[in-house]
Amino acid sequence: MSQLFYLKECSSTNDEISKFLLYENSDFVALHTFNQTRGRGQYGNTWSSAAEKNLAYTLAIKAENFSLSGFMFNYYTAILIHDFLANLTGNTVKIKWPNDIILKNKKIVGILIEKKKINQNNYFIVGAGFNILQEKFDEISNAGSILTQTGQYFNLNDFTQALHDFLVENFNKFPSEDEIMSRFNNSLFRKDEISVFELNEKRQNGIIKNADRNGNLWIDLENDGLHSFYHKEIKLLY
Repeated sequence: MSQLFYLKECSSTNDEISKFLLYENSDFVALHTFNQTRGRGQYGNTWSSAAEKNLAYTLAIKAENFSLSGFMFNYYTAILIHDFLANLTGNTVKIKWPNDIILKNKKIVGILIEKKKINQNNYFIVGAGFNILQEKFDEISNAGSILTQTGQYFNLNDFTQALHDFLVENFNKFPSEDEIMSRFNNSLFRKDEISVFELNEKRQNGIIKNADRNGNLWIDLENDGLHSFYHKEIKLLY
């Protein structure tokens, strides 16, 4: 059983979702808005979104239903959102490690996953900001939307319901960890391509080889050879 709630405006769907878990006994409870005023991203970053152009969506999932590690859950979430958007738009979609979604070299989705205990239950709180109809991104040069990247318009309500149904259906059936890793790495942004990275305030070329089960990214660097990195330890400049 799942529930999908709507707020005309809110600061952060990840912060507000707890209020909707007080009386619901569903395994999946979601909250969305088209006007999020103080969205949060990974590691304290902010997620800015134009009102009535984009979607802020959070899905609370009872953690007791899953035996996956946190990293595997994160990878699988990115895979599902990747698959939903690829199917919907008919375009090639990539996952920028650890879990940004890239469409034609622009970030169109940011994902924030938290684990919280609410009303004696442990939940995975899956928050995602989708850029759908926004046309201008003056301050964030690497951001785009489905509209800017494909020219396709989507009704926000229809998009949200389709997303919710897809996620609930697929979170009910987890593949093996080997399959998760294979699918994640097959969709990894700039895998096996020469890219520019910033490490210790210096730039050098490198090639992304793969992500591993511990949440690390393995990169073969021009000057330093093959090394693994955790999020924020190295920056991909494309």
